[in-house]
Amino acid sequence: MEKGKHIQPPTYGNLVTILSIDGGGIRGIIPAVVLTFLESELQKLDGEEARLADYFDVIAGTSTGGLVTSMLVAPNNTNRPLFEAKDIQAFYMKHAPKIFPQQRGPFGRIMRIFRSLSGPSYDGKYLHEVVRKKLGITRLHETLTDVVIPTFDIKRLQPIIFSSYEVKNEKYSTMDALLSDICISTSAAPTYLPAHYFKTEDFHGNTKEFHLIDGGVAANNPFLYV
Repeated sequence: MEKGKHIQPPTYGNLVTILSIDGGGIRGIIPAVVLTFLESELQKLDGEEARLADYFDVIAGTSTGGLVTSMLVAPNNTNRPLFEAKDIQAFYMKHAPKIFPQQRGPFGRIMRIFRSLSGPSYDGKYLHEVVRKKLGITRLHETLTDVVIPTFDIKRLQPIIFSSYEVKNEKYSTMDALLSDICISTSAAPTYLPAHYFKTEDFHGNTKEFHLIDGGVAANNPFLYV
C-alpha cells in the first residue's frame, strides 16, 4: 500500500462497517489474538501497510475493548495507525502481570481479601502510566476512523458515551477528551480498579468534570450505542 494512503471501507448503498469489541479485563487478549489474525489476512490481500482501521467505518469498544479500540485508531506522525493488531496482543502479554500483580501463597490470599473489603483490588497506577505513554496527547477527534466508547459516570449516575463522530461535528466540545483518559475510564472495573476523575476544557473555556468507571456498567456490548 502506498504510504499515507487509506483503503476505503466497502460501501454498497447504506452499508456501514462496524467492529465491536466487548469488555473482559485481561481476557482482552482474546479479541487481540483474533484481530491479529484478521489483520494479517487483510495484509495478504492489500499489502503489509493495511490496518484494521482502514476497513471499518466505526470501531466500538467497552472496558478493555475500549483500550483495544483506541490502539487500533490512534494516529502516528504520518496519520497512519500507531499500532498494528499484533502490537496489542504483545501489550497484554507484557503489561498484564504488572497491571494486575498477584501475591501468591497464604499471605497473598489474605491481602486480596483485605483489599476487596477496603476498596479496589489494584491501584491502577501502572495502567495509567503505560496507557498515557502509549497514547500520548491524542484526543478523541483525532482517531483515524470513528469510535464509540461507553463509560459510566458515578456522580451523574448515567452512561457517558465518547463518540468521535459527535466531537468531529462539534468544532469545540468538552467531550473531546484525551484517548488515554477515555481508556483508563472505560477500563475502571468496579472492585478491581479505582474510578477515574478528570476535567476537559474547550476552546471557549467551558469545562466539564468526569467521574467515570467501566463502560460495562452501561453496556458490555458497545454495539448498543453505535
